[in-house]
Amino acid sequence: MAHFAEILDGIVQRVIVVHDNEEANGVQFCHDLLGGVWVQTSFNHRIRKQFAGVGYAYNPVADVFVAPKPFASWTLDSNHDWQPPTPKPDGNYSWNEAQLGWVLIS
Repeated sequence: MAHFAEILDGIVQRVIVVHDNEEANGVQFCHDLLGGVWVQTSFNHRIRKQFAGVGYAYNPVADVFVAPKPFASWTLDSNHDWQPPTPKPDGNYSWNEAQLGWVLIS
């Protein structure tokens, strides 16, 4: 099965599954059936960096899907991954946006 994401204003609105028989023409198939703009996504991350989800952004220049920003303080790196202001230490830590730091989870 092939997966296609509907894009509106650069944001994924929904992801649908299309039968393998329609994969080669999947973008057109989705458009003809449902309208809109469609981009194929890969459940196993073979194309476009990662599997698209509702709310993900689509960057057409880099041809990748980008996850929603997890916290206001995080920035997008050149590999299209969100990075915290400070690297995560080894161990079981969780990001605390109010403290802008990592908090040990006990």
